[in-house]
Amino acid sequence: MVELASPQRQRGPAALRRPGFRQLTVAWVFTNAADSALWLVLAVWVKDLTGSDGAAASVFVALGLPTLLAPFIGHLADRVSRKALLAAGNGLMVPAVLALLLVGDAGDVWLVYVVTFLYGAMGYVTASAQSGLVRDLLDDDELAGGNGLLSTVDQAFRLVSPLLGTALYVVAGPLAVIALTGTCFAITAALLTRVEVVETPPEPTTDTRFWSELAGGLRHLLATAPLGALTVALAVATGATGLVNVAVFPLMEQGLGVDPALLGIFVSLQGVGAVVGGLTAARVLGRVGEARAVAGGLATMALGMAPLLLVGGLDAPAVVTLTVAAAGLAVLGLGVPWAIVAFITLRQRMTPARLQGRVSAATNIALNLPQTLVTLGAAAVVGAVDYRVLVAVTVAGVLAASALALRAARPTP
Repeated sequence: MVELASPQRQRGPAALRRPGFRQLTVAWVFTNAADSALWLVLAVWVKDLTGSDGAAASVFVALGLPTLLAPFIGHLADRVSRKALLAAGNGLMVPAVLALLLVGDAGDVWLVYVVTFLYGAMGYVTASAQSGLVRDLLDDDELAGGNGLLSTVDQAFRLVSPLLGTALYVVAGPLAVIALTGTCFAITAALLTRVEVVETPPEPTTDTRFWSELAGGLRHLLATAPLGALTVALAVATGATGLVNVAVFPLMEQGLGVDPALLGIFVSLQGVGAVVGGLTAARVLGRVGEARAVAGGLATMALGMAPLLLVGGLDAPAVVTLTVAAAGLAVLGLGVPWAIVAFITLRQRMTPARLQGRVSAATNIALNLPQTLVTLGAAAVVGAVDYRVLVAVTVAGVLAASALALRAARPTP
């Protein structure tokens, strides 16, 4: 290993002294530009095409359905070159995204769902393969800073790209967003081929039963404390937030009195807090440890969502109502990186290199499948249930998840 400079002379995360990690970070910039600009616009586009809150919320369902493929994707990431898998996946997303150019009216919405499904599957490829690459590129003491930096890039683009995507959508229509996204995926694919990394070779297969080997990631999560308990806590939290995915459209129209096309601005407000959370995640982890950071991040998320319960009945000028909602979203965004970076860092540190893909896939199933199922159920009843009920249940669920994570942080006797 290359000897790193002393902590007193370092500027920024020590991970940036690794050439391969710097190259991966640059590629991460472009893939996040594509990511953040597209997913939100697709939901708004479907809302405009159909006029249906349920149809728009179904975009999030299509985004989550690839959870069913996650075990196979994770297994693949542990058996092939992760760098090659990432480059090929981003390259194949270019024609997939460009297929959206064929959408003309409400009758073509099915194609939006298909592309969203493929786009969601690419997210699992990225999560499974990148987890292993980061583990191969960084030492244990560099993981928190490296993951915090990647999270900051992610959240910074969630701050900027929704605004850019929304502006392009309003001014030039969805075709401009599609062109931007396709270009970003193409650049990402080219950059990933240049990442300098010595990858850990696949371990010899000790279990000849395919399904048993496929489940190796889940077994590792359940058998490794406190990963199992923290996974359950995060599953409860992400499942609860599936309600907000559906409540957001009536919340904007009925509670805030604004057009759903402005959703990108509200996501960007959440991104303000998330950028701060990403920049401070490594410090928080260093002070309280990973498990307590997960608990604290979830509690902060619940605190940020609580003001959304007030906006529909707040007897105040519109500017005050919007300010309350904006402040809550910023606090919500602050908690997300604390919880996610803490969990990812702990998971990477406690998982063998060539099990990273399957463990990442098992984690994503545990976190995304509950959210997808809850979103699907909420989309079916959103017209009959007050959105504030959905937000209240979300806050209660995330608080319960925080309590579970805090319990996992306690040392066993």
